[in-house]
Amino acid sequence: MSDTAPPSATPSEPSRHFPGKPRVVVTRRLLPSVEARMSELFDVTLNTGDRVMSRDDLIAAMQNCEVLVPTVTDRIDEAMIAAAGDSLGLIASFGAGTDHIDVAAAWRRRIIVTNTPGVFTEDTADTAMALILTGPRRFAEGIATLRQGKWPGWGPSFMLGHRIGGKQLGIIGMGRIGQAVAHRARAFGLDIVYHNRHRLPEAVENMLGARYEPDLDRLLAQSDILTVHCPATAETYHLLDARRIGLMKPTAFLVNTARGNIIDEEALIDALTNRRIGGAGLDVYTGEPNIDPRFVALPNVLALPHMASATIEGREASGEKVITNIRFWADGHRPPDQVLEGLV
Repeated sequence: MSDTAPPSATPSEPSRHFPGKPRVVVTRRLLPSVEARMSELFDVTLNTGDRVMSRDDLIAAMQNCEVLVPTVTDRIDEAMIAAAGDSLGLIASFGAGTDHIDVAAAWRRRIIVTNTPGVFTEDTADTAMALILTGPRRFAEGIATLRQGKWPGWGPSFMLGHRIGGKQLGIIGMGRIGQAVAHRARAFGLDIVYHNRHRLPEAVENMLGARYEPDLDRLLAQSDILTVHCPATAETYHLLDARRIGLMKPTAFLVNTARGNIIDEEALIDALTNRRIGGAGLDVYTGEPNIDPRFVALPNVLALPHMASATIEGREASGEKVITNIRFWADGHRPPDQVLEGLV
């Protein structure tokens, strides 16, 4: 048992049973179909104006509900959890990541945390693959040239990029999304090499056409394209720092659809500005939504506004998982997507 768990509790302990409807607060606007279903099942307070809730707003909500439904942009720390009301028993987060919630602090208060894993795997892999294809070919620069009316016409040396086929794709983090990217990349003729905490079974490597590289530094030095798919943890904070970015090839292209703080942004901007790497395709940033304006200004950066998971299908599926987790919890059962990472 983890030291963070209450002495009398286990991770599989079911929550209380509600004969009526649990009080639920949703912090952001969800799809109409999801909100309608929540309104049928729960005593729900919706954020119809989609206003970003402040820290004080979140604390007030946590003091007056049984279930909080936050999103990945709602930071819920130990002090906020300590200030929560005694009735709060479930934080049913909308999204796969849980680095925005102090899960251990919640557990100490016997507050269960759930997430919605798996629903955005394909959407995020599609986005990463789009950046992998678009960045080295300089398509974003080409579009900007047209929009600015600066296209001089076709020429044999105009806007030259790099061929994708035959290049080495380094994948950092080979979970669901990393494997989905590898599956797509194989069809484009990329040589797939990955770094992960644990090596995948040989059968999975063969299926994906992927080779394991235990040395992250060597992966960085040898890859033509790098794509980041590891979770944001204390161990992965600034995993790609100035030293490691300095190992990359001068033509290398870096893709990040995971979390912004995995990369030291100042070091990345310096490398991009001085053309020590070829470019970057980014969907996530450390200070969202207040990203460093240099990312938008640099011509060798393809910057997206955190939209890898922005599909109707994915958002509906995530909402359905939130509803399922709440229903299981309210009925006195352990939710299927309870987060136990670091607790056992």
